Amino acid sequence: MDIKRPPKSKLKKKIRTAVMIVVGLAAIGGITYGLTKLKPAAPTIDPSTVVIDTVKRGEMVRDVRGNGTLVPEVTRWVPAPAEGRVENIPIQAGAVVDPSTVIAELSNPQMEQQATDAEFQVKAAEADEQNLRVKLESDTMTQKSAIATINAQYSQAKMQLDADESLAKQGLVADLTLKISRVAVQDLANRLKVEQERLAVAAKSTKAQLNAASSRLQQLRVMAKLRRDQVEALKVRAGTAGVLQQVSVQVGQQVTPGLNIARVADPASLKAVLRVAETTIKDVRIGQTVLVDTRNGIIQGTVSRIDPAAREGTFEVDASLIGPLPSSARPDLSVDGTIELERLKDVLKVGRPAFGQANQTIGMFVLTPDGSEAVRTSVKLGRNSVSTIEVLEGLKEGDKVIISDTSAHDSYNRIRIR
Repeated sequence: MDIKRPPKSKLKKKIRTAVMIVVGLAAIGGITYGLTKLKPAAPTIDPSTVVIDTVKRGEMVRDVRGNGTLVPEVTRWVPAPAEGRVENIPIQAGAVVDPSTVIAELSNPQMEQQATDAEFQVKAAEADEQNLRVKLESDTMTQKSAIATINAQYSQAKMQLDADESLAKQGLVADLTLKISRVAVQDLANRLKVEQERLAVAAKSTKAQLNAASSRLQQLRVMAKLRRDQVEALKVRAGTAGVLQQVSVQVGQQVTPGLNIARVADPASLKAVLRVAETTIKDVRIGQTVLVDTRNGIIQGTVSRIDPAAREGTFEVDASLIGPLPSSARPDLSVDGTIELERLKDVLKVGRPAFGQANQTIGMFVLTPDGSEAVRTSVKLGRNSVSTIEVLEGLKEGDKVIISDTSAHDSYNRIRIR
């Protein structure tokens, strides 16, 4: 038979409910506290998405890289010889030229007129010299004729004097007649001497006048040649053998004396001008070995000059090329250069990490022996190169480390490798 239970009191129900609530809250608090003490789960990465390198010991070559261009060591700017107007440009940049190749043709009517006038002055001076020569020869012949006449008179007078002296000894000629004959002979002798001296002086004068006329003619010829050469120079020539790199004028342009019309370079004398970051220039020295990559071959060279000032964060470094140039080498060809700074013997080295700099201590993930995990390890780095860096502390030979960017896992000390 059923026994009727007495009803529970309302107070007991309230107590039991309160106890359950307290127990529930305590359990929730304990679970929350326990979860806060748990370490975050290690992330998993695919080994194909990271770069892993092995720590090695041996020789380490320190080097720096820079990109740049091939630049001719022998370059000649061709200036405008005079003011003029560009009438023709027979060749364009890239053409192979020799010293006589015409690069541009200029016109200058004033210079051409001056050259023509100078040539006419030469012809006029030549005619004047010829006329003077004929006149002086005529004067000389006149003087010689006068001397010949006086010489004949002197001979006759002397013969008459001889006859008079002979007759005077016989008493057939008066003393006065003899004296007159003697005076006549003496007078003609004096006149003959004077005329001969005048002929000698005239000869010197003739020579002086002809020399003066010849000098004047020579001066005019030189001036005419200069004027003609100036007109000929309006055909601007390369002046050296090489490749025409640039033509900086256009047809119809008016140019002034000294304006650079074109640039000619010797393609056989090239050097590499590399741009090296100012953060890595401190160890670059003149004489260091350089390997220049033209993308069609490697050329060896040496550092020959370092720009003393930075430009836009880089220094220009000139490298003189030693090895033979490939057939594709051209001025302004883009190249990459690697400058060897030094060779370190027997050092511990590894591939340069993404964010690792020289003389820093960084955290790197080192793979466990089974390769299933990577553990963050403090590593002290030393001197660096383009692709490798020296390890001072924290790693040993044979360790495998992740050298790619792991900044996404900075909050973890361990990652799993799947």
